[in-house]
Amino acid sequence: MTADRPRGGVTTTPAPTAVTPKLLRGWPLPEPGKDKESRGRLLVLGGTASTPGAVLLAGEAALRAGAGKLQVATAAPVAAALAVAVPEALVAPLGTDHDGNIVPAAAEEVLDLADGADAVLVGPGFADIEATVALLERLVPRLECPVVVDALASAYIGERREGLAHLGGRAVLTLNPTELAKTLGEAPDSVEADPVDPALRLARESSAVVLCGGQGKSVAGADGQVWSSGAGGPGLGVSGSGDVQAGIVAGLLSRGADAAQAAVWGGHLHGSAGDVLAGRVGTVGFLAREISGCVPGLLEALSR
Repeated sequence: MTADRPRGGVTTTPAPTAVTPKLLRGWPLPEPGKDKESRGRLLVLGGTASTPGAVLLAGEAALRAGAGKLQVATAAPVAAALAVAVPEALVAPLGTDHDGNIVPAAAEEVLDLADGADAVLVGPGFADIEATVALLERLVPRLECPVVVDALASAYIGERREGLAHLGGRAVLTLNPTELAKTLGEAPDSVEADPVDPALRLARESSAVVLCGGQGKSVAGADGQVWSSGAGGPGLGVSGSGDVQAGIVAGLLSRGADAAQAAVWGGHLHGSAGDVLAGRVGTVGFLAREISGCVPGLLEALSR
């Protein structure tokens, strides 16, 4: 699907393709394979000395989505505790500044960890824009595998719109409407009302797939394709929910899905998990840590 061009040469936003179980069954994910090696290795970079939970949520979600091997690079003061909390992961401690943010010089260590990775997720738990941009400026241009840029890490794209172009479309931005608005330099209210057009513009400008997720999900590719999922509800508006969504997308990338497929499937799985929990717990009140536990069952149902 490409953007329509009516008379006068004005480009319009195409109507999004509705994401349904039928559509996903016709767009199956790569086969899981027989062991962890066949489902890929994922590196998650994120957190500060005060926000280790974000990378925990993202890493667990990636494993729930089928990633085979997990590495986490995070702030040294919390690395040991995180390694105990996520025994499935290799956890690497990175140097921090006086505020607990990962220092830019740590990019070299991250690059060593990323060597041979099938996907890298950057951003969960980052808290300082300047520190984040400084780190990613040293790191992202040298990454060669598919990349997911989450939440505050989008500030890097806000300042370096071409920062993912070298990946040739193998990148996903996972943003909420406020983050999308800030990245584009627009008013949050206008993006909240209709995120499809802003998502498409950012996708084209950044050469990446954009997943804008609130209660519903909008996905846009640089080639003009757009999708929309109505899955999810207000309960997903809870601390840590976006970290889970980014982890799901990254997990699907690591097992071989392309960027658009990972974003469409990941957004819908995240929303559908929210629907499951709304029925089980209540419209609001479930926790972000509960979302990823629903993902394996949803994946199984969509494979039938």
